[in-house]
Amino acid sequence: MTLSVQRIGSTLRRAGIAMAVLLAAAPLAACSDEGKLVLHSATGDYNFNVEVVDTPESRAQGLMYRQELADDTGMLFDFKGEQPVSFWMRNTFIPLDMIFVDAKGVVKNIHVNARPHDPTGIPSDGPVQFVLEIPGGRSVEIGLKPGDTMEHDRVGAPAAN
Repeated sequence: MTLSVQRIGSTLRRAGIAMAVLLAAAPLAACSDEGKLVLHSATGDYNFNVEVVDTPESRAQGLMYRQELADDTGMLFDFKGEQPVSFWMRNTFIPLDMIFVDAKGVVKNIHVNARPHDPTGIPSDGPVQFVLEIPGGRSVEIGLKPGDTMEHDRVGAPAAN
């Protein structure tokens, strides 16, 4: 009888430890990875590692003063709702492609190779929620066109205030 009580106790302890591990890991599994983004074009699916900026301060800073940007990286600006936006390249040292995207993830327009230090405004062609900045010329390399789509955890998600 003692042996079976010990066996049951040991089994319960192992089950308890396993449950604790699962419960601790559950919130991590539920968390999304906002640093990942996919652009879908006629030539394929292209993964990017992105930095998400969604406050007035972080959007104002953007990619200013950066000296380089790898081919598979970028910055995703989230305006938390659709609106007309305009960007410039003041204090930006590298050419960038600006991809203007609506709340559903549809690419509305693309500005290719924005010139470093140019203070001229680069507007969206209508309301957008997102602007993705990637290295200059990269959108041409991957064949991205208006009407293509962007996949990211924030696309289609309710706007957080």
